[in-house]
Amino acid sequence: MNKKHWIVFSILGLFILACKKDIPIKEEIEKFLGFQKPINFPEPEYKFANNPVTKAGFELGRALFYEPRLSRNNTITCGSCHIQSSAFTQHGHDVSHGIEDRLGTRNSPPIMNLAWSKAFMWGGGVYDLDLQPIVPITTHEEMDENLDNVLKKIKAVPKYTAMFKSAFGTEEVTTARFMKALSQFMLMCVSSNSKYDKVMRKEAGVTFTADEQEGYTLFKQKCASCHSEPLFTDGSFRNNGLGISAINDQGFYAATLISTDKYKFKVPSLRNLQYTAPYMHDGRFLSLAGVLEHYNSEVQQTPNLDPLLKQANRLGIALTQNDQVKLTAFLVTLNDPDFINNTLLSEQ
Repeated sequence: MNKKHWIVFSILGLFILACKKDIPIKEEIEKFLGFQKPINFPEPEYKFANNPVTKAGFELGRALFYEPRLSRNNTITCGSCHIQSSAFTQHGHDVSHGIEDRLGTRNSPPIMNLAWSKAFMWGGGVYDLDLQPIVPITTHEEMDENLDNVLKKIKAVPKYTAMFKSAFGTEEVTTARFMKALSQFMLMCVSSNSKYDKVMRKEAGVTFTADEQEGYTLFKQKCASCHSEPLFTDGSFRNNGLGISAINDQGFYAATLISTDKYKFKVPSLRNLQYTAPYMHDGRFLSLAGVLEHYNSEVQQTPNLDPLLKQANRLGIALTQNDQVKLTAFLVTLNDPDFINNTLLSEQ
């Protein structure tokens, strides 16, 4: 072998070796890590011991989340009303649009950070994430199907029997496994990489601007009692003085039948507001400016109005125009582009 050929083979050998070395790195990058608690978040409420998130279980849940067979006429998926680019809300619709374009009565809430929730939906009534999908599947205005039919349709698809076996060790499709798989997908919908999070984690070079810092100070003074950090909701049900709608939605009362729960709705998270308009349980406000002005001047005295909105000489929360500008600057820091662009959560 002459010197020229030796050099060529040596370079080729190094190239092959380098490629082989890259394989474990690529595998490590693609390795499924399961549910990871962000370091600036509290311990989750969900009992992971009863349903640990696995790669196979998550992938099954993701497939089911985007599966139209969950609806009566095989047209509507969970992802139809919970769109990833809108932080898993149905952007642009004041109330949800379901099967045959039927209208619901409430705005589609985001699927986000549900591992820390004790109760689900605007009006409560479900206290276990593993049971939550029953509601949209069976609701007339949403999927208008029954669970028995859904399971029959799923069992008839070879792809799913194989995925159930991979996730749970058996091809048997049961209600419990079906629900747990959907939970595994939803539990992975974690939004924790906004500018706010990076500042709280003291990541290098990330700081609030002067306006954002002033807004943060105002937020802690005027908003944090209900929208507590770092989830930006305390998970409670409150009446925030919206006034009684034409359909007389009584909120939490429908779940508890306790009169003091009338017109209370779950406090939503303020994360990802850039993507989740319109706002409130019935989507009545098209803009964040409308929300802030509601608290400043439009709160109405309705039964069970939250005491925090009853000031000595007025209702609501006094917010000057400058306050609203600064608060808006801070709220923008809660947007998480990584969350809405995370391909792991996208339809495959």
